[in-house]
Amino acid sequence: MTVGNGTEDRYHIPAMLEETLTFLQPAPGKVIVDATLGGGGHAESILKKLHPGGKLIGIDWDDDALEAAKKKLSTFREAFIPVKSNFAYLGEVAVELGVETVDGVLFDLGVSSFQVDCVERGFSYRENVFLDMRMDRSIPRTAALMLQELSRQQLASIFKEYGEEKWAGRIASFIVRHRESKGHIVSSRQLVDIIKAAVPAKARRRGGHPAKRVFQALRIAVNRELENLSAGLNQGVEILKPGGRIVVISYHSLEDRMTKRIFRKHSRQCSCPPELPVCRCGGAAAVKVLTGRPLMPTPDEVARNSRAKSARLRAAEKLLSRH
Repeated sequence: MTVGNGTEDRYHIPAMLEETLTFLQPAPGKVIVDATLGGGGHAESILKKLHPGGKLIGIDWDDDALEAAKKKLSTFREAFIPVKSNFAYLGEVAVELGVETVDGVLFDLGVSSFQVDCVERGFSYRENVFLDMRMDRSIPRTAALMLQELSRQQLASIFKEYGEEKWAGRIASFIVRHRESKGHIVSSRQLVDIIKAAVPAKARRRGGHPAKRVFQALRIAVNRELENLSAGLNQGVEILKPGGRIVVISYHSLEDRMTKRIFRKHSRQCSCPPELPVCRCGGAAAVKVLTGRPLMPTPDEVARNSRAKSARLRAAEKLLSRH
């Protein structure tokens, strides 16, 4: 949501902030990782509670977001450590900073309002923009290039798996037919028109904009979001000290299901393959799940910030290391 005129202010209002602080428990002297720094909305509130003596490591792979956060959080000086990286490399970042364990890790997933509203980033299906969709512009393959290179089967798989799109196969066929007869698909308007042509009229009248799920799927594929999330969550659990907390705010079912699955895996006492008749690992649960079901924003918050509507929060606490 746009909340100001400067670039640093054009990131979304932090979703579920009070709930995040309650579970994350920032306090003076603690070290917290904000693995999805964005414009620094959550980070600012966390940093205020870490003084004196605490530090916040803020990770983001979007240069614009990192610069906005640096400006917003400059008054915190050495307490704020910004890092250009992907949270898939969370463990490596900690090692490079000489940090063995941390007191908390926050993941606020999804695309920031600034990225969506910034037309040249190519996320929007409501504006006619180049199909970029890269969160990190050093990534070589844009959404447009993906639409050019992938087969019908590959595209259909992406739309079905990442977008849960009912008409995935038909849309993929229309895309291939278009590029064979009319050339490359490079703009959002071209893709939206193809999707509208592929989806039957009756289906287009239900479930919001007909291109929403395909655009989500392409964004996830371009940025390898689910692969990165799996790596990041596992490493986040690893670097927590006993009693440390990990908090994840997700915005669609794929992210939430992955978070639930990884928390559940780390909360099991035995990590042996299920086919073994007896436990041989001698393992113990690494975390205690603090949210049996995901928390949702209050009606008051949704009224203030409509983009928080789909937010879901899960949290876990580190018990001990398995090693």
